Formats: sequence, C-alpha cells, structure tokens
Amino acid sequence: MTVARRFILIMLAAAGCCAAGAPCVWAQDPIHKMGRGVVNVLTGWIELPKQLHLGSQEDNPVVGVGMGLAKGLGLTVLRAGVGAYEAATFPIPYPRQFASPYEQMEMPDYAWE
Repeated sequence: MTVARRFILIMLAAAGCCAAGAPCVWAQDPIHKMGRGVVNVLTGWIELPKQLHLGSQEDNPVVGVGMGLAKGLGLTVLRAGVGAYEAATFPIPYPRQFASPYEQMEMPDYAWE
C-alpha cells in the first residue's frame, strides 16, 4: 500500500469517526444543509486561530494556548468532517425519531459564530 493511499485511508477513518460522534444539526431545508456543509469544509480551519486566541486570554496563557491548540485542531477536524458529511448527504433528512428532520447541533453552525 502506498503512502498516499494509507494517508487517505487514515483521513477518511478520522473523518468517519468525527462524523459518527457528531450531533445532529439544524437546517431549514436540504439546500441550507448543503450550503452549511460546504462552508464548514472550506472555513473549518478558522477554529484553530479562534481557539488559540481564546486560549491566550485564560489566566495562564501558556496553558491556555496549549489547550487552545489542541481544542482548535480537534474542532477543525470535527467541523470539516461534519461539513463533508452534510454536503454529501444533503438530500437525506435525519431519522424521524428526532423532533424535526433537521435538529439543532450543540456548537454554532459556522466557525465565526
């Protein structure tokens, strides 16, 4: 197996794990779901500098920046993974066991919120 193929498989597995653990999100319709997914794939990287900035404002900036880096990396991967999942599955509503076909997610819809 080539290095590139192994890297792609690892990234797909990581995205799948993130998407599997991700909470449902809210959308008015499938088009909004697709748009939010594409935007989150393209702008998910904003979580990294955002979390670094928020971490630097903690009582202990050194620890805050370290935690901000870890949290930023995790949220970047999570947001990009959920975005890819939403963009790929936009015509499919979430299961009917939820109150509405498109539920609210616990984090903001977009990285800049």
